[in-house]
Amino acid sequence: MNPLTYLFSLEQFGIKFGLDNISALTASLGHPEHAFESVHIAGTNGKGSVTAMVDAALRAAGHRSARYTSPHLIDLTERFVIDGSPVSQQALADVVADIQRTVDALRDAGILAAPPTFFEVTTAAAFELFRRAGVAVAVIEVGLGGRLDATNVLQPVATAITSIAIDHERYLGSTIEEIAFEKAGIIKSGVPVVIGPLPSAARAVVERVARERGADVVRTSPDDVRAFTVGLAGTHQIDNAAVAVALLEILDRRGIAVSRDAVARGLQQPNWPGRLERRFLAGGREVLLDAAHNPAGAIALASYLTAEGGPLRPLVFAVMRDKDAAGMFGSLLPAVSHLVLTRATSPRSADPSALEAQAHALSSLPVTIAPSAAEALRIAWRFSPRIVVAGSIFLLGDVMKELERS
Repeated sequence: MNPLTYLFSLEQFGIKFGLDNISALTASLGHPEHAFESVHIAGTNGKGSVTAMVDAALRAAGHRSARYTSPHLIDLTERFVIDGSPVSQQALADVVADIQRTVDALRDAGILAAPPTFFEVTTAAAFELFRRAGVAVAVIEVGLGGRLDATNVLQPVATAITSIAIDHERYLGSTIEEIAFEKAGIIKSGVPVVIGPLPSAARAVVERVARERGADVVRTSPDDVRAFTVGLAGTHQIDNAAVAVALLEILDRRGIAVSRDAVARGLQQPNWPGRLERRFLAGGREVLLDAAHNPAGAIALASYLTAEGGPLRPLVFAVMRDKDAAGMFGSLLPAVSHLVLTRATSPRSADPSALEAQAHALSSLPVTIAPSAAEALRIAWRFSPRIVVAGSIFLLGDVMKELERS
């Protein structure tokens, strides 16, 4: 079986929390995660943006750095970025082939009772890719939660929790306190943790866990970035930039030199697509792409659209079934002119008809259902040359592929 075919076949096992499989895998691989220094970043929203900023600043400072994020927009290799570029398909296939052999050996020995998940293998692959490339510092984004996420086998130089809001209740809990506890699971003994503007209940949980583990808590403020230009659009990115600056200051104090100029360049040009990203097309058309995939992200997007002024844009929207679509609609529908619902190319994508019912229960906004992302774009552009696409990172990937073809 082709190594990447094998990897994608593991998606059938879904999400499985726990560190047993990843611990066995990394041990058998000779602990590739120990071959580089690391920064570990959790959060409901913002963790990817912070990861991109910190990685960009490390590169600007002259370090051989890497980042691991999820999910990808178009191609799997986007998750594994070394020196600012995704790894090659061949490099990824070679590593996955070696991990597949390791998995088979562990299964034969009875050490792995069940096959690893897709995310467990991609995480092991990231560590091994970074080791083989001689990476000095890797910035690692948590996949889901923190405490039992596969990335939590790291022993990082610094950690961060960017934000905490209700999301992924099926896995993380139904209260802010429960979710905060899961995300605080990345805090390590003696390792400082940087926190963004957390709700008071969440901050109390994070600070309690940090005290128990002897980890300093570094709070951030928008004032921390007053002297910098933040390249990512949206006022919420100011908070993310403040977390990035605090992390970079910790790294600098711990011997991973990052000058103020490098910090400035990292914040100004982080190369993080799909976050309030504008694309201009023929015929005067424009699309605003944003990975707002939960109510907190929807609030940030709606705030941006409101502050933008001018005629309201149509919204092309798809979301996963386990997301709080009604919570997202509560913020987004007043900020757009028309709702065009579709499916993302994911088996988890919600039924547009069910979404339509939720939208009608909240608003009299006109709604159209489209069978595909391509048709949704065509419909939205009939209403206005300026449209917005949001609701699912998978939808953004579908739309980006369509834009590349147009």
